[in-house]
Amino acid sequence: MEKIRHLYWRAGFGLSLEEWQNKRNWPITKAVDELFTNGQQAAPITFAEAQMPETIMDIGNSGKALRRKLERKIVATQNVDWIQRMADPKESALVERMSLFWHGHFACRSLIGNLANNQLNTIRAHALGSFRELVLAIARDPAMIRYLNNQQNKKNSPNENFARELMELFTIGRGNYSEQDIKESARAFTGWSSNLQGEYVFRMRQHDYGSKTFFGKKGNFNGEEIIDILLEQKQTADFITRKIYRYFVNRQVDEDIVRELSQQFYESNYDIGQLMQTIFTSDWFYAAQNQGAKIKSPIEFMAGIIRQLNVNFEEPTSLVFVQKALGQMLFNPPNVAGWPGGKNWIDNSTLMLRLNLTAYLLTTSEINMRTKDEFEAQQRGKAQKKLKATVDLLPIIRWAAPLAEPDCFESLSQWLLTKPNPLDVDFIRSMLKDQREETFIQTAVMALMSLPEYQMC
Repeated sequence: MEKIRHLYWRAGFGLSLEEWQNKRNWPITKAVDELFTNGQQAAPITFAEAQMPETIMDIGNSGKALRRKLERKIVATQNVDWIQRMADPKESALVERMSLFWHGHFACRSLIGNLANNQLNTIRAHALGSFRELVLAIARDPAMIRYLNNQQNKKNSPNENFARELMELFTIGRGNYSEQDIKESARAFTGWSSNLQGEYVFRMRQHDYGSKTFFGKKGNFNGEEIIDILLEQKQTADFITRKIYRYFVNRQVDEDIVRELSQQFYESNYDIGQLMQTIFTSDWFYAAQNQGAKIKSPIEFMAGIIRQLNVNFEEPTSLVFVQKALGQMLFNPPNVAGWPGGKNWIDNSTLMLRLNLTAYLLTTSEINMRTKDEFEAQQRGKAQKKLKATVDLLPIIRWAAPLAEPDCFESLSQWLLTKPNPLDVDFIRSMLKDQREETFIQTAVMALMSLPEYQMC
């Protein structure tokens, strides 16, 4: 039971009540097989914005401000669609979880709807496939090309932004390359650009076809060959494996395990799916020190709440507001290094909102919620006083009501928490204003999901 709960929080976003009832006694092998089978069947995403480009294009240059405003609304809609997809038991939890990981790894701020949509579909298509193909697809992705200024990378005036981040953040890691390697890599990616329609184009006249020396090798390298040379370096396998271990297993790295995983990853020609299957089926993944050891990111936290409580937001864009208030907004990382994660998720401006969010949703009470201040822009965060959302507790009440209060509370704790429950039934009873069973269950759910232990997975 504990292993299943751990698996679905790390390979997904927790379990809905129905999933918990059906799967809590499954063997791990069966659960892992289902996760990967569903992942193989996941279809590309078609966002609502696909219906709007003609309207935007009709605005023309005279209405650039209005066009930017419409694009922001489209990206916000895509943001909401994605987090609701993460929370939907009918979707592939593993694909969405892996996509969220790669979204942070290949961090890219997307301000244009079709670029954001296409990049996410690119990530989803390769999330459990070949890391080589994923890196190559990202290098050709118009959103990334524009974000890291590679459309300005031309043979007579190389721009090193993408080449630098390709090595420092996306593949081999800092300290394993030279400044000269960056310069030569930038030359190899000259001409990799995009057109006004947001499509990748290779501009032959802007490409440097001259000889380049990269990692001790000499040749007329292009960008694809640069990526291949980077993947030949075992440090790349180690860098990616270590990052995956810290995200999915534990931020405290077991060097022996990472060494073995890295070797497997390298020898498999960077097969992401094979690496993840090894992790999820290994005994050490379910060790006590790895369970409940990770602070949920704001997206994991919110997707889990929506999944477990059947939350329906009357104004879906309020989901974007909550993301901003908690410090993680999809399609809008703080910089190309992505979100730092870990203890950085918790500070004075986010802790109280995280602890009280479930209570706000269950009581629809007035709240004083403010987005985080934007220090670089010297802007104070915006305020919002109410979350308009409904929570469907009826399935939970029907499941838990027949149980005696101690058993009911224990069952809810096993489903909702990955760490030991510090509360007892007497505490819940002391919070009640009446004796109805549904009141006890609602109060218990609210208390459990307001605990610091619920912040962990």
